[in-house]
Amino acid sequence: MGSAEVPVERVDDESLDGLDRQEDIARFPYVEFTGRDSITCPTCQGSGRIPSDQVNELVALIPYSDQRLQPQRTKQYVGLSVIVCLFVCSLVTFFMFPRPVLVEDGGIRSVIIHFDHDTSRVLINMTNALKFNNWNFFTVLVDSVSSQVLYMKTVIGTQQLDNIIRIQPLSQRQMNFTVNVEISGSLSYVYAFCTMASIKVHNIVVFTQ
Repeated sequence: MGSAEVPVERVDDESLDGLDRQEDIARFPYVEFTGRDSITCPTCQGSGRIPSDQVNELVALIPYSDQRLQPQRTKQYVGLSVIVCLFVCSLVTFFMFPRPVLVEDGGIRSVIIHFDHDTSRVLINMTNALKFNNWNFFTVLVDSVSSQVLYMKTVIGTQQLDNIIRIQPLSQRQMNFTVNVEISGSLSYVYAFCTMASIKVHNIVVFTQ
């Protein structure tokens, strides 16, 4: 009787064991092991799954020891943010804080005198100048200018101007305005003095404010 060899294929037991383990794990249900110091997950109630309609409503729980909750250089970032905020506030305060507008008297530019011989009045047109200095970092509008001319504590002329001039930042401008002055009534002696032929130069003192 003769003998024959039958080829036998060798199967890798380790591969089969790996496949079997994966299939077993896939079929193994979720089981939550709660010990003495553990509690059931309040999100899934121990089932391992969450309802599909609550996917966008639930918040993941991160352990307190997670490094994502412990960013590095927190003090440096907070300190730098505070310094930057203080610097920006200082700049805004420096540029936007209002400064006074300086007004200077530019003197009298011209004087035109008329005599009314019928009523013994002296009529004067006085043109004065004002200088405005704007030390602010924004445009300033001169809303109004009031002027009075006095002679011997008596008001002999007034002038009111509104919305007259705009001054650009860190600049100065000059404006001229004319006040009509009338000297008459109890001051009619001024007419006699000013028309006196024996005096070549007639000077009177008036105050402008």
